[in-house]
Amino acid sequence: MIIEERASTHVYHQRRMLTQEELAQKESLCVHEQPAYCSASCPLKLDTKEMIHAIAHEDWTKALNLYGKIAPFPHLLSRGCEAPCEANCKLCSLDGGDGISIHKLEQAVAEFGLESKGRKLPRMKKKKSIAIFGSGLFCLFLAGELHKKAYPVTIYCKEENIADFLSKETAFATDEDIRQTQIQLEKTDIQFKFAAPVMDRISFDAIDNYRTSFDILCMEYQLAASLCGTLDYDEHLVFSRTYNLVTANTSGVLEAAYAAKRAALTVDRLAQNLDPANTRGEEGPCETSLFTDMTDVTPAPSYLASGAITRELAVKEASRCIQCHCDACIKGCAYLSHYKKFPRILTREIYNNVSIIMGDHMMNKPINACSLCGQCTFTCPNGYDMGEICHIARENMVSTGKMPLAPHEFALMDMFFSNNDAFLVGKQPGFEQCRYVFFPGCQAAAIAPDTVFEAYKDLCSRLEGGVALILGCCGAISDWAGRYTLYQDTMDFLDQELANLGNPVVIAGCPTCMKELTHHTQLTLTGIWDILSEIGLPSSAKGLSVPAAIHDSCGARGNSHIQQTVRKLVSETGCELVDTPYSGDLSPCCGYGGLTAYANKEVAKEMTEKCLERSDKPYITYCMACRDRFVREGRQSKHLLELIYGTDAGAPPDISQKRYNRLNLKNRLLTEIWGKEIPEMQCEFKVTYTEEAAKMMDERMILQSDVIQVLNHLRKTKEAVLDSETGLSITRMRIGNVTFWVKYTETKDGYLVHSAYSHRMNIITRQ
Repeated sequence: MIIEERASTHVYHQRRMLTQEELAQKESLCVHEQPAYCSASCPLKLDTKEMIHAIAHEDWTKALNLYGKIAPFPHLLSRGCEAPCEANCKLCSLDGGDGISIHKLEQAVAEFGLESKGRKLPRMKKKKSIAIFGSGLFCLFLAGELHKKAYPVTIYCKEENIADFLSKETAFATDEDIRQTQIQLEKTDIQFKFAAPVMDRISFDAIDNYRTSFDILCMEYQLAASLCGTLDYDEHLVFSRTYNLVTANTSGVLEAAYAAKRAALTVDRLAQNLDPANTRGEEGPCETSLFTDMTDVTPAPSYLASGAITRELAVKEASRCIQCHCDACIKGCAYLSHYKKFPRILTREIYNNVSIIMGDHMMNKPINACSLCGQCTFTCPNGYDMGEICHIARENMVSTGKMPLAPHEFALMDMFFSNNDAFLVGKQPGFEQCRYVFFPGCQAAAIAPDTVFEAYKDLCSRLEGGVALILGCCGAISDWAGRYTLYQDTMDFLDQELANLGNPVVIAGCPTCMKELTHHTQLTLTGIWDILSEIGLPSSAKGLSVPAAIHDSCGARGNSHIQQTVRKLVSETGCELVDTPYSGDLSPCCGYGGLTAYANKEVAKEMTEKCLERSDKPYITYCMACRDRFVREGRQSKHLLELIYGTDAGAPPDISQKRYNRLNLKNRLLTEIWGKEIPEMQCEFKVTYTEEAAKMMDERMILQSDVIQVLNHLRKTKEAVLDSETGLSITRMRIGNVTFWVKYTETKDGYLVHSAYSHRMNIITRQ
């Protein structure tokens, strides 16, 4: 059978993709970019986490730059800030330890911070000018904020000099704080009008004279109150549109700095003739949905609880910060770790990739690399399902002809083989109607045919009502590939075969098969683990002689009943089990699921390694694909049914051996169970393979049957090329969508294959 490929320019009926609203809702579940708890509680939007990180790495220039973004006069703010961030430090939730002393770290930044030595870009002064009447922290911070926005600022105050001006509302500050602030003011072009006469008799008539010189007037709250009586200004600090007057009533250093920042934004809007209520962004402290796992965090005391602040102590204190972040999904998932992208970012890139009509689809490989295992839905605190996104994208791109067939073609052809050449359905001898049907799954038949044979014999001997058998594929491969038409065809095919059997109770031998078969609404399903739990284990059951770890199948994710039943059965075999991290619903995928092993071998290998790093003990699985993946990486691994029936699948078979195993199992069952004679198939010539060729063919998914077809073609056409350097002959043949090339030498009775490779190029010979 050949699967036809579609041209990427041909638009077919589009499969469902996320709407913009659904996309936004999905993305909102990922909290990675949510602010840290300390930053969220700061009304000035200080990137506290990044500042502390800079201190920990002794980057005092960066630390001061970050702090200077929210504070025009860091010495005053750092000294008097009420620091609501400290109470929200996540370390405060641990018993026996202290939160980070953020307030003192801010003071360390102000004291030890280094100004950037690089040349600053020249700023164009804005044409609108601002006058500020009064003194105190609000006026000082407002002047600093407006100066950062490049507005010409003039302050009118009662005080007779800068020292007196700075002394108002700064009793909390040290002499050094005042001195450093004065130095900063001298570096600015903020103008001061000391002992200004207007300050003695504030009135509308008095300030009216300044309206011709300044575009916007700002005022200390007490002065504005004496001018207008009861003030009725809106949330954006404007209380007189006629005079463009801006003020704020504050108490405390942080509140003064926050009000000044908001007032400066209001001034900026008024200067541009804009509504101050518009385009302000999110102001003040905010809620955060960030999730931080504190499981492995050890409580510790603060280095700055008492005593003087030094550079060394500040660095030690900053190093205690756990840099609150949410990486629960990446820690557990080799796929996300490989691409180093969080679900929200990856989802957006996949969505954009799917939306491309013509051109390169650069995200196709990441889309096909996801195992669709669902682990992220359990590790993510909000249940973000990256597998759902990738699955929808695959279906959509298949439906529009944008997804190449190549990544999944071999797996799909393998599914066709399971449901055609290797397919078998039969009733237990002696039964016209069977109560049960055993469905072991295609991977069990390919990897451990003896185990499947023994399991079926046992079920037939101990279950009443008869047990039928179906050898075939459940359709998971076409589902994972996004080939929904093929998937529906497979479902219809199995429905018909089961209907012919009278729709007996299906005994699934594989959790993935059981999960896929739940889509058949008319079926009654159970697992072989449930049957064995009810009828007991056979006498052949024997566990490993050493402690072992259980790896939970992706197909059993979210099904604690299967997970616990399997553990019960393993314990009954006498096997000692050890606990591992990331087990049960958190268990990672072995690398086979979602066809990752076919589409992206590198990521699949990383997934297998992720599974195996949890324990150095042998692994017990209840999915044959998992067992196969682990043994290929050199880890001792046994399937549950191998322990129960005393069988041993041995070394992992290559792809050709897997097909042979399915056919051999089918023939053995027909011969030994149903008593049918199967004619032996003979090849007209003998084909042997070098060790290198056999390994190469398995890696490149080239079957021995493919090679035999090519050599048969050679015998008919006599077309080959001799490589004079190696002495090897090369021949080719196109099979389906792929051209296969074989390098060989002739032997007395056939051929010795030295290597084989394939590509999707179509070779056209011109006469």
